Amino acid sequence: MSVRVGVIGTGVMGADHAATLHRSVRGAQVAMVADVDTARAEAVAAGLGARSTGDAAVLIADPEVDAIVIASHDSTHADLAIASAALDKPVMCEKPLAPTVPDCLRVMEAERAATAGGAAPLVSVGFMRRFDPGYLELKAALDARACGAPRVTHCVSRGVRSGPGATNEVSITQSAIHEFDVMPWLLGAPITAVSWHAPASTGPVPGLDDPQVMLLRTADGVLTTLEVFLNARYGYDIRCEVVGEHGTLALGNPARVVADLEGRRFAAHPPDWRPRFADAYRLQLQAWIDAVAAGAPPPLATAAEGLTAIAVAEAVIASMRDGGRTVAVEVPPLP
Repeated sequence: MSVRVGVIGTGVMGADHAATLHRSVRGAQVAMVADVDTARAEAVAAGLGARSTGDAAVLIADPEVDAIVIASHDSTHADLAIASAALDKPVMCEKPLAPTVPDCLRVMEAERAATAGGAAPLVSVGFMRRFDPGYLELKAALDARACGAPRVTHCVSRGVRSGPGATNEVSITQSAIHEFDVMPWLLGAPITAVSWHAPASTGPVPGLDDPQVMLLRTADGVLTTLEVFLNARYGYDIRCEVVGEHGTLALGNPARVVADLEGRRFAAHPPDWRPRFADAYRLQLQAWIDAVAAGAPPPLATAAEGLTAIAVAEAVIASMRDGGRTVAVEVPPLP
């Protein structure tokens, strides 16, 4: 029997999740979508043979919805996850789990109450890079100590242009947060201290420092540099290089075609995150659906790991607001 999924939020991310579930994930059926923009919800639903609603609470309560993808505005994540957990419905919540540490703790408390009898965890967080073939290969090489013990890592996260309402905080909580999750996952050590830095801003968005550079130190002593550049213009570009004791490891360029034309060799950059991480999103959703169908713990990032990523983000924001000083990461005790 298929897992009947409700998707909350039918913007770019939610619509893409719904289409992937419909076309590419075994054992999944998109039963309903919800969005405050009812016309947009209706249009997405029509393409999937699903029902639509303008009220997320209606979707969560619907008896023909077994599990829920939350892809709405960040500010709604916590309350929607809590409402879903209260009805014992598994959730795959897009990052961030919630915008603040207290909100993440509320989600964890609701999940703990709902699973007190020993049921599988209900809340998963959509840090899809854990399912990207390139990152998986990089992690396997690091686990095998292919370049010796890591010493420094260099990460780059660049996009074509920032979305509406972009701020320094948004750059941290919506873009840099991927590295706040994936670097501890790759290195097997938590981030313990951070600092934030920016050059003189010449970007097209007033009030947005772009690019930004963050320094992250993990408990194993590895130092990570992270450049986040929302308005790089030339394309969507994700890089990660690990410098070890006797060599380096780096993600390869995932472009499938290299062109030799008019005296030049080049590979095109994707226009946004969807083509770059299409495999990762599909594999993540498949793993989630398989676990939900089996009543097993999903192999995705947990609510606790979502909380930890936001604790790192809050430390980076504190550094930004205090002249770039180094700030210790403080993760509160888990409920």
